[in-house]
Amino acid sequence: MTSVALRPARATDIAAIRAIYAAAVTGGTASFELEPPDEEEMRRRFEAITGAGYPYFIAEAAGRVLGYAYVNAYRTRPAYRFTVEDSIYLAPEAQGRGVGRLLLAALIDAATAQGFRLMVAVIGDSAQHRSISLHRRLGFIFSGTIHSVGYKHGRWLDSVIMALPLGAGDSSPPTEPAPLRRP
Repeated sequence: MTSVALRPARATDIAAIRAIYAAAVTGGTASFELEPPDEEEMRRRFEAITGAGYPYFIAEAAGRVLGYAYVNAYRTRPAYRFTVEDSIYLAPEAQGRGVGRLLLAALIDAATAQGFRLMVAVIGDSAQHRSISLHRRLGFIFSGTIHSVGYKHGRWLDSVIMALPLGAGDSSPPTEPAPLRRP
């Protein structure tokens, strides 16, 4: 694989982002959506995430988008404001080649720099061994499994929860105000 570059995602990447996500929705269990959103919905989601100031990255090689990753609010209630949830999606040809690691490392660095204190991974399907291993390699700890929480592709799916303390973690109170605007 040629050299992979990371950069902030742009609105012009929406078609590529949608194509990667559509393949994950229809052929995999990383997302619990059953039908891929259209390009307009993907644009709305992108604008909500980036408009709130959350990091959103693209991995590309030779001008081709290989994957994308972002963090978003873990939950919207105010007490959760220092916790983010990561999402990473890769094109099939990019899987197992270190692209996910580059994207996740960039998210961790960016979220830490923004003052977040915890990153949560909600991994769709306990059979997602690559995603679980990736998160473990970057320091996430296993926090639990919600068994049979979703039903897709004719079978029940678990959600694996993993977490990574960021910065000072829970060793001290966070600095107020919250790191980002909330909708």
